[in-house]
Amino acid sequence: MPDGPALPGRSYLYVPGHRDTRHLRALHSGADDVIVDLEDAVPAEAKEQARSACARLLAGDLTGGARVWARVNSHPAHLASDLAAVVSPSLTGVWVPKAEPALLAEVDERLTELERGAGIPIGATAVIALVETALGVLRAEQVAQSPRVLRLGIGEADLAGELRLRPDAESNQLHGVRLAVVLAGAAAGLAPPVGPVEISLHDEDRLRASTTVLLRQGFRARTALHPRQVPVINAVFTPTSGEVEEATALLAVLDEAQRRGQATAVDPAGRLVDPAVVRSAREVLDRAR
Repeated sequence: MPDGPALPGRSYLYVPGHRDTRHLRALHSGADDVIVDLEDAVPAEAKEQARSACARLLAGDLTGGARVWARVNSHPAHLASDLAAVVSPSLTGVWVPKAEPALLAEVDERLTELERGAGIPIGATAVIALVETALGVLRAEQVAQSPRVLRLGIGEADLAGELRLRPDAESNQLHGVRLAVVLAGAAAGLAPPVGPVEISLHDEDRLRASTTVLLRQGFRARTALHPRQVPVINAVFTPTSGEVEEATALLAVLDEAQRRGQATAVDPAGRLVDPAVVRSAREVLDRAR
C-alpha cells in the first residue's frame, strides 16, 4: 500500500472522477484521504472519462498529498472496467458502495487478478465497504470480515431510501444502524468506521455538531463533499490538548497504582481509574496527531 499518514484517515474528501481539474486541489486540501468518485457523482456518459482521469492522477506525482482511493460502481456493467482502470501501486484502495458479502467476494477476486497482472503484491489494494443497503446492514458482520476490508463506511441517503425512512435533522432514525456498523467493525478488529457526509455545505456549526455526534457514536472519520468541510472534520476527530493531558494523567495514575500492586486507583478529581478507563485514554493518545 502506498505510504501515507500512519493513522487511519479522519477526513475522506470526495472529488468527482470526471472533474480532473479538481483532483490535485483535493489532494492538497488538508484531507487525509481523497476518494475519486466513479459512481454517483459521475453521469453515465462520463464514466470512461472519469476512469481515464483517475488513472492519470495515479500515474502522476502524488508526493505530499492525501492518500488516493477510488469509489467504484457496484453495477456489473461498470465494476470490472472501474477496477481495471484504477488498480495501481499508487492507489491506496477502493470504496465499494452497496457492500454485501457476494459483491465483496467478487471485488476481492478481481483485485487479485489485477494485482497479479500488474506485479502488485496480492492484497495490497485495500477496501472500505460502504454499508448502504438493508442486506448490507443485516450482513454487516460478514461484510466486516471480508479479507480486504480495512474499515466500514455508511451511506445513509441510499439506505434511508431503501428502508423508506424519513430521517429528521439529527438522523435519529438511523442511529441504530450506525451502532450496528460500529459493532461489526469493532468485532472484526477493523479501524473505527467512517461516518456519512453532511449535505449542508455552508453550515459549519451544523457540521461540527453532527460530526461530534458521530465521534460519540464510535466513528473516527467522516466523508466530505467540499474542501471547506475538511478542517472541521479533522478538528473534531483530533483530540484537544486538554484531552491529551487528561489521558496522559490517567495513565500515570494507573501506572503508579500498579507499581504499588494495586489494580485500580482514584485520581485527584476523585474518579475511579481502572483498566477500562485507561483503555479509552489510550485511544485518545493513539489518535493524537
